[in-house]
Amino acid sequence: MSDVAVPAGRHWTHVGVWIVRGLLALVFLGAGGVKLFGLPMMLEEFHHIGLGQWFRYLTGSLEIIGAILLLLPRKAGLGALLLICIMIGAMITHLFVIGGSPVPAIVLLALNALVAYSEREEIASLAKAF
Repeated sequence: MSDVAVPAGRHWTHVGVWIVRGLLALVFLGAGGVKLFGLPMMLEEFHHIGLGQWFRYLTGSLEIIGAILLLLPRKAGLGALLLICIMIGAMITHLFVIGGSPVPAIVLLALNALVAYSEREEIASLAKAF
């Protein structure tokens, strides 16, 4: 019989990261869906950015892809990295182009960074593959 067990703190950390991943997936599925659906607010916001509506479609699609990757155990780190890049772009856009508060993007970036950190071994193995 083996006495090897996962320490209680590590178990709760794992559960906590899964909860964060699930919540982030819900947020980004919603945000990406709103962009793809073309709510008037999103149409106006992306018009103000000045890159055209193709950029709204690209951003919404990438957010949905990132959300799906967050839910896949072996791809969560990749999803978090993708969403971190999108949130960096969102912060820059809010600060220098459209105005408004960058705080939601900063919070989402931080939560994705937490997921990426927890999946750092997976990310390292993906990096070695290239």
